[in-house]
Amino acid sequence: MHKVEEGKIIWQPSKERIESSVLTKYMRWLKEKKNLHFENYQQLWQWSVDQLEDFWETVWEFCEVKYKDPYKSVLNERKMPGAKWFEGATLNYAENIFSKSQGNKRAIYFKSENGTRKELTWAELEEKVASVASSLREMGIKKGDRVVAYMPNIPETVIAFLAAASIGAIWSSCSPDFGAKSVVDRFKQIEPSILFAIDGYQYNGKTFDRSDVLVELQRELPTLKHTIIVPYLNGKGVEAPLKNVHSWETVVSKKAELAFEPVPFDHPLWVLYSSGTTGMPKPIVQGHGGITIEHYKTKYLHQNLTKDDQVFWFTSTGWVMWNLLVGNLLAGASIVLYDGSPFYPDKNALWELAEEAEITFFGTSAPYIHTCLKEGLRPGETFDLSKMRALFATGAPLSGEGYKWVYDAVKDDIWLSSTSGGTDVCTGFVTSIPIMPVRIGEIQGKALGVHAEAFDEEGNRLVNKVGELVILKPMPSMPLYFWKDEGNKRYLESYFDTYPGVWKHGDWIKFDEKGSSIIYGRSDSTINRSGVRTGTSDIYRAVERMEEIIDSLAIDLEVLGRESSLLLFVVLKEGFQLNDELKGRIREEVKRSISPRFMPDDIFQVEQIPKTLNGKKLEVPIRKMLLGFDWNKVVNPDSMSNPESLQFFIDLAEQFKKKYKEQLF
Repeated sequence: MHKVEEGKIIWQPSKERIESSVLTKYMRWLKEKKNLHFENYQQLWQWSVDQLEDFWETVWEFCEVKYKDPYKSVLNERKMPGAKWFEGATLNYAENIFSKSQGNKRAIYFKSENGTRKELTWAELEEKVASVASSLREMGIKKGDRVVAYMPNIPETVIAFLAAASIGAIWSSCSPDFGAKSVVDRFKQIEPSILFAIDGYQYNGKTFDRSDVLVELQRELPTLKHTIIVPYLNGKGVEAPLKNVHSWETVVSKKAELAFEPVPFDHPLWVLYSSGTTGMPKPIVQGHGGITIEHYKTKYLHQNLTKDDQVFWFTSTGWVMWNLLVGNLLAGASIVLYDGSPFYPDKNALWELAEEAEITFFGTSAPYIHTCLKEGLRPGETFDLSKMRALFATGAPLSGEGYKWVYDAVKDDIWLSSTSGGTDVCTGFVTSIPIMPVRIGEIQGKALGVHAEAFDEEGNRLVNKVGELVILKPMPSMPLYFWKDEGNKRYLESYFDTYPGVWKHGDWIKFDEKGSSIIYGRSDSTINRSGVRTGTSDIYRAVERMEEIIDSLAIDLEVLGRESSLLLFVVLKEGFQLNDELKGRIREEVKRSISPRFMPDDIFQVEQIPKTLNGKKLEVPIRKMLLGFDWNKVVNPDSMSNPESLQFFIDLAEQFKKKYKEQLF
């Protein structure tokens, strides 16, 4: 494909699209109700961050947040962490979803890769959520208890989550491709009372029985009182020796009225996970109120959703996009779930789904688009995509070639939006603007209420230069805290150790004068595989258990303009050599302990892992070296315990420079 012209306008919304957008309606509402007039989006954004409290108050009113007790103040103090939003308010996330119920209209469309299909109306969804909520109450589950799920992206998972949320229980989920150790590392920290689980699943035509994992989960999670099994793989349930087991059919068949437990604005809604370089995965706690109002803003003002939309995101329950997918119900839209490989039974599986489910909003990852491009797919010529008006990509930087492919091969009149945010806030920092043009390779703008900038290492604002993505003012959906994080130690270390009082997210970004941006990839050592993230510590725990391995270093080289690759460097015990057999066992251990998606693409044997004087692995400096930074500027040998270990990585970086002639940094 020929070189594309970065920054060139490739699509503009029609006058009719602009006038009918929810964002335009909001701007008219501001003028009529608040006497606030804005000529363009940039003016609106500036007001939203300058007058932060006024902005979020208008979101509360315009989106008609359902609540029981009113708030006393919008924001107590503009500080991070520690901001208190809408104090005094009580509400419930699930009640806000069902306040937008469309009765007998479709709420969920589901398809699995084996061809199974299922539909639920809003009325049926409400009935099932009421049943499961009533069953949970009978099992003794109450406000604040933890309910976890080892479940795929199926309707039963949505039902279980909404049931838990309706009674004020705290939700957490892992997808069934996660190995037992990886799941235990997450769930054990929050001490769950109830586990929802499947017996097994299918992916890419292969079946995976998870009975042995369930036995291990029960053994390793002593706080579990009940396990509810959804017979997903073979319809028979689990034959393994499990305790206190209930069938899904039992808990979902109870006759009950749906009731909602009003909870404080910052009562925990769910726990998500983000891993670092050391220790267990970080359990990120987000609240009912913060998620509710943030998702109202995102779904209405940025994604332009209405009750007539059919919204799809290709995701698993282990990725934050699953939480955002469920959040589309807040707009009264229906959601489309898919479980399986996006390329099974053939490479057009998701495009076929788009036609049959009449998807209007198609969400996927940037790597999926890049794969479709490489495979030469042209779904617009094969399928009826007339209902599709928007295609969103996230999880990794979307290249200019990816933009061009969408307009060439999918649809020439479609709103393509690349967005970027994080599990940490469960929303976007830079995102879609329905009234603005789409430019090749660029994210349209900064999200309303999000004061995002690029900083250099000294904390100076950058324009038209790559820097660290930072957030200068609090957001309602920022973590309330990390679970059992005494003194907010890990929370502060994760986001505020570089620029005091300023959130550093860990992405490289470049903003231009108009607020458009390009994300280049992670600036830290987090491993990002098609949007699903894990920490290097997960990899180390898996491989360093192996008898042959003394030490290891994992480096993710996913960055805009480069072929994505996850590299693993290992130090072996004396007498062992890294051969194909050992490489295979290392990959298998990562697959078994964590997930197939985190298997390393290449494995190298080294004599030593570069470390600081206090023994910390030099992950970020080595990553920068391999991405093309001048090694003299990113690592100081005098601060190392073993500077002689650098030469291997200096030589490897030179090899990469020859392979990738264009320097990004």
